[in-house]
Amino acid sequence: MIAAMPVEIWDVREFTPAQARAIGELVAQVWPKPHLTAADRAEQQLALGQQFRGKPGPAPRSLVVVEDDRVIAHAAMLPREIRTSQGDMTIGGLARVCTDGAMRGRGLGELIVRAAFGLVDSGEYPFALFQTNFKTCGFYEKLGCVRALNPFINSLGAEPKSSPFWDELVMRYPGGEHWPSGTIDLRGPGF
Repeated sequence: MIAAMPVEIWDVREFTPAQARAIGELVAQVWPKPHLTAADRAEQQLALGQQFRGKPGPAPRSLVVVEDDRVIAHAAMLPREIRTSQGDMTIGGLARVCTDGAMRGRGLGELIVRAAFGLVDSGEYPFALFQTNFKTCGFYEKLGCVRALNPFINSLGAEPKSSPFWDELVMRYPGGEHWPSGTIDLRGPGF
């Protein structure tokens, strides 16, 4: 069952403190870390917007479902220029996909991820790229994703030949042709 709720698209560069706080509260709930409070997570959201302010190209976005003034589902789509065997390519980095624990089972995860992939379907990005684990792999495959089996590096990192991703799997949307072969340089940290 997919929830019949509207998905709002917020430009990360224009976050209000209230929007950053709402996302920060959800992220802190879903991925609690003793050294990061909801306020810290909100600051991360504002910092993310600052990183992209003034850059040309697609806007980084947060796709959210809001209920009773709370963000109950979130996904970020961040533009990333990667280096591939086919040349440079700007892809959408899918990140921070999460749903309020009390709201699970309503189809919000699928709703929010489909909305993020809509940015690919509309032609804004040729692909979405993200990391996940074996537990959620089937969810993404059902939405048309496939594993990206390329080696991934970050030529700008302290260990440039090491994978910048920390999760078990890297996936892309859509499946099908035109994805480059060979090593992919993320030119930055994993997301």
